Amino acid sequence: MSEINVENVKRFLLELQNGICQTLELVDGKGNFHEDQWQREEGGGGRTRVMRKGLVFEQAGVNFSHVFGERLPPSATAARPELAGRSFQAMGVSLVIHPHNPFVPTSHANVRLFVAEKEGEAPVWWFGGGFDLTPFYPFEEDVLHWHKTAKNLCEPFGEEVYPKYKKWCDDYFFLKHRNETRGVGGLFFDDLNEWGFERSFAFMQAVGNGFLDAYVPIVENRKLTPYAEQEREFQLYRRGRYVEFNLVYDRGTLFGLQSGGRTESILMSMPPLARWEYDYNPMPGSLEAQLYDHYLKPRDWLAELPSS
Repeated sequence: MSEINVENVKRFLLELQNGICQTLELVDGKGNFHEDQWQREEGGGGRTRVMRKGLVFEQAGVNFSHVFGERLPPSATAARPELAGRSFQAMGVSLVIHPHNPFVPTSHANVRLFVAEKEGEAPVWWFGGGFDLTPFYPFEEDVLHWHKTAKNLCEPFGEEVYPKYKKWCDDYFFLKHRNETRGVGGLFFDDLNEWGFERSFAFMQAVGNGFLDAYVPIVENRKLTPYAEQEREFQLYRRGRYVEFNLVYDRGTLFGLQSGGRTESILMSMPPLARWEYDYNPMPGSLEAQLYDHYLKPRDWLAELPSS
């Protein structure tokens, strides 16, 4: 494998965090990110930025971390047991955005690099990341734009890349105990190193830079949509699914907690408000029912685009 350059990755991630925060502040028009810099006793640290109670974003968190450890935690070796016992460093940017307006989707993105090391052996490294969209009142044109943007950024890396990582996203963000997807998907990739360092890094950069291209137009189109208490209550109910996924399945949350990361930064992904309701069933034919009937299942969205 080609030689790795950790410093170039770190420089990109810090610039990515800056750019995303600046853009989200402009889109919101009122809110600003508060920054906490933190150090981890076992090694490393990061900077967490959170916007609360903006005009558009009820809460948005954009976190950078670069941590070290003597032993990879179980969440990092579950799929690669041969790496157990190695020391590691992990760096990445992760973000979750929870808007006020139920017609603006929640969204998540992250990009990361892992390096697992053992004395006398070459380091083992891999990139991972992706982005996904969680609407409450979906618009098909928004979902098509989201997936088209994802496909476009994948195309320079091969025709097979988008279908592979789109399916991986559908499979990963699936709540088995609910038998539904968390949202309408996007991209998810992990363990990427077979392309060599430079090309793998270039793909990670494309995903990180592509997030705003995918998300901001949707926010701008929906942020002024009128809504009533019924829509707000449904949004809070569906946010409960977000909490369920993050605490039960999410690898990043598990890695952060198992590796002794900063709890406030790890759990910044949680919505500021959420609710649960026993045995909820949407009224047939309602907008709420449309989410369940048409969107919370894997679909080949781009096959539905009209041919040019």
